Amino acid sequence: MRCKTSRTSSGFTLVELLVAISILAIIAVLGWRGLDSIVRARMSLTTELEQTRGTQISFAQLENDSAHLAGVSLLPGKESLRASQQNLFMIRTVYEENQPSRLQVVAYRVLDGVLSRRESIATRDLKDLAAQWQSAIAGTDTMPVVTLQSDVVSLDMRTWNNDENTWRVAGSDIAPEVSGGMVSAKAIPLKTGLEVSLQLRGREHPLLKVFLLGAA
Repeated sequence: MRCKTSRTSSGFTLVELLVAISILAIIAVLGWRGLDSIVRARMSLTTELEQTRGTQISFAQLENDSAHLAGVSLLPGKESLRASQQNLFMIRTVYEENQPSRLQVVAYRVLDGVLSRRESIATRDLKDLAAQWQSAIAGTDTMPVVTLQSDVVSLDMRTWNNDENTWRVAGSDIAPEVSGGMVSAKAIPLKTGLEVSLQLRGREHPLLKVFLLGAA
């Protein structure tokens, strides 16, 4: 009598293959989600670092310009700072080694979400300085533009008025000009502080800093 030996199958059944494919699909989805979260977190961190770096550069430059703001002793009867919505104009002193002190116009502006800075060529000619000042305010200057900060929603400023011992909304204390760009010295309040509020896209609260004017 011959005995029949059973042979076992060495392959996978269709059900086993479907189960394996389903498990691999679940692992792939979980892995993709984890990778996507890492990429998104890295992009967010990169954007935040770029914003922080831009803000540090902007505030450092503003602090330097504010500290070297030209005072009434250099520009009697003339304004050396004008702050308005999204624009800031200043006249600052420039000191270089083995060179006499000179004056230059500096302009900050927010346009299309970008904060930029422009500066004129330093000069000792007050007529040339007045022409540069007027062209900067009118927006017709040809000063080179340096980008400081992107993703800017708004730039709000206030100036500290010593005569009234209070803050004023920027631009509200500008006296009307008369011939030759001269204004009454009494009509220009003495400003010793500049408050800058910079609102960036994606930030809940604005970045606020106060700068001393003419501290250098």
